[in-house]
Amino acid sequence: MNLVQRAVELGGKLTPIVFPHDLTALMNPSIYIDSDGDILVNVRATNYTLYHSENKQLFPSPWGPLAYLHPEKDQRLITENYLVRLDKNLEVINHTKVEMLNLHTPIWEFVGLEDARLVQWDNKYYVIGVRRDTTTSGQGRMELTQIDIDKETWTVKEVSRDRIPTPEPDTSYCEKNWMPIADSPYNFIKWASPVEVVQYIPEIKTTKQVSLKQGIRPNKDQRGGSQLVRWGDGYISITHEVDLFKNYLIQKDGIYRHRLCVWNNNLDLVGLSKPFSFLDARIEFCVGAAELDRDLLLSFSVSDNCAFIIRTPGILVEELIVEALNYEN
Repeated sequence: MNLVQRAVELGGKLTPIVFPHDLTALMNPSIYIDSDGDILVNVRATNYTLYHSENKQLFPSPWGPLAYLHPEKDQRLITENYLVRLDKNLEVINHTKVEMLNLHTPIWEFVGLEDARLVQWDNKYYVIGVRRDTTTSGQGRMELTQIDIDKETWTVKEVSRDRIPTPEPDTSYCEKNWMPIADSPYNFIKWASPVEVVQYIPEIKTTKQVSLKQGIRPNKDQRGGSQLVRWGDGYISITHEVDLFKNYLIQKDGIYRHRLCVWNNNLDLVGLSKPFSFLDARIEFCVGAAELDRDLLLSFSVSDNCAFIIRTPGILVEELIVEALNYEN
């Protein structure tokens, strides 16, 4: 299913997020509605863009059907973050770069906080993503980055940063795409299949495993996407699954698809929709969800170089929930 087409047919709205910025591409937006009712979006900006050969790989680049395009004199993949405020028509009111603390010199090719989910916990704003530039091996860990938002001047500054360990033993190479539970501070879905719930404890800078349950067993791993947001008597979220493969020249390629997940109050995964795309592109990614007047706002990117919000009518969300609760592989 093309989710955007179906949503627009039912009265939804697709809006691109566009504003002046210093880098090359805008992508992977994370939407959130705060306690003031402001519609906020953290947008990832990068010094590169992604070329992907759609249409059956008919026009690959010399480096294959999927390639990063970046400045010739800088081989790094650099990320900065912008915070945007939208009106209820999903048009940009304000935008500003998130001013990060200068805490270390990056020592890996991937620089910056990537794919950050936006939340407000304990009256504090956080962007929570993966950082891989603190070791020479590129080890990735989720980071809890507190930001201060001055809504009068529309300036945003990083206040503090915690590098989140995994539950012991903290030995994995790369942790990414943990899904924050929007109304449960410092709690995350670390994995969706099986479901692993973890809690970070800021006071002692430790992460504990809350639960590990098998639940639904999809035929493809469900990887993190949006925050978990309240819907009815439980939660919903968006996850992604990916087919990674090699073309006939043994060059990397991939196809991303998404599902709507239904969770109960015990954080059991009780429903999983059929796979869908947003705009029928092969590379798509969703890291934000928020409820607005019984519609679902989803923020997503296409081919790592454009950012969108789709207002998904509640009737379509309910259709997906019914489909999810009747899950079959």
